[in-house]
Amino acid sequence: MFPENTGHRPAEQAVPIHQPTPIAPYPAAPVIPVQPAGVPSVTSIVLPDGRVITGYAIDHIQPAPVTAKPVVSRAAVNIALGGIGFGAVCGGLVLLATFIAALAALVQQLIILTAVIFGGFIALQVLSAGRERGATTVNIRKAVIKRNHFHG
Repeated sequence: MFPENTGHRPAEQAVPIHQPTPIAPYPAAPVIPVQPAGVPSVTSIVLPDGRVITGYAIDHIQPAPVTAKPVVSRAAVNIALGGIGFGAVCGGLVLLATFIAALAALVQQLIILTAVIFGGFIALQVLSAGRERGATTVNIRKAVIKRNHFHG
């Protein structure tokens, strides 16, 4: 690459040097003095001790009329309405849970009532079978089952 003993680059690897082009300064815009539209007139005041004070008469700036703020902020009203709505929903959920519990108790009572009525009907049929004439009486004896054979 580079010969170590000379410290120079060979001629075929010369780097071209570019000189920057100077930029012409931008001409400044002419400054035109403009008189402000709202400049008050000059006023002179003579003080009781004879001194004269000259200056501009400045009108007092009237503050902008303050709009009447509501007594309660809108954020507070929104939070309160949200709380009322949440309370109404929670109350409805409690009523819904109560309704479901009452419905479950009603179904349970109906099942028990059906079992009592049906059981009573069966008991009447069994107990009154021997009292009526023409009823069939079945005598059940002790049966013996030996090696899958019924011995009655």
